[in-house]
This record gives sequence, structure tokens and C-alpha cells, in this order.
Amino acid sequence: MRIDKYLWCVRYYKTRSIATTACKKGQVKINGAPVKPSRDVYATDKIELRKDQIIYKLTVNDLPSNRVGAKLVDIYRTDTTPKSAFEAKALLKYSKDYYRKKGTGRPTKKDRRDIDGYNEEE
Repeated sequence: MRIDKYLWCVRYYKTRSIATTACKKGQVKINGAPVKPSRDVYATDKIELRKDQIIYKLTVNDLPSNRVGAKLVDIYRTDTTPKSAFEAKALLKYSKDYYRKKGTGRPTKKDRRDIDGYNEEE
């Protein structure tokens, strides 16, 4: 099975074309080497894929014949992604809030209506 189809089947990407694009950009590696979307996947392959600033690490257990339901994904892969990767993403979310506080900058539509209403009353 092709790597792009496998990643689509085990629900890491919503469409196969998105999985193909990720392979072409070098975000997917098998056994440490970047791969083309047409590379075949076999059982016991180690896959690393970078998605949403997290590097997921997978081990292929078996190959599905078609796209599988979310509850059945664990049959076909073993996720060995460290917990620290998910914690780093949470910290990144908080760091973005630090740079721009909510309510600063340009007014929203609601703020604009409140400002206009305030000026009309006087």
C-alpha cells in the first residue's frame, strides 16, 4: 500500500491529496528517510510525520484494505508519540496569547456598534 493512502486510511489526513502534499514537502519519513507519496508501506515500518507542529511517531502493525473507522485505527498502527510533543503544542498556544491580548488592536464589529451607539446618545 502507498504511504499516502495508508495515512489517509488510518485517519491522519482528511484527504489523500493532503497526505500526498505532505509527503512531497518532506513532512513524512519512513525509517528516518523522507519518502515520496508512492513509497510502499510494510508491517513493522516506523513512520514519522509532522502535522500541526507535532512530530507523530507510528509503527505499522497491519495494512487496512480501505479507510477504517476511528475506533479501529489502533489495530493497524501503534502510536509512540511522546507526551512531551503534545505538551509543547499546548505551551505554544499560550505563548501566542501572550503577544496579543484579546480586545487590543482594531475594534471588532460589536465594538464598532457600541462605539457608534455611545456617540449617538450624547
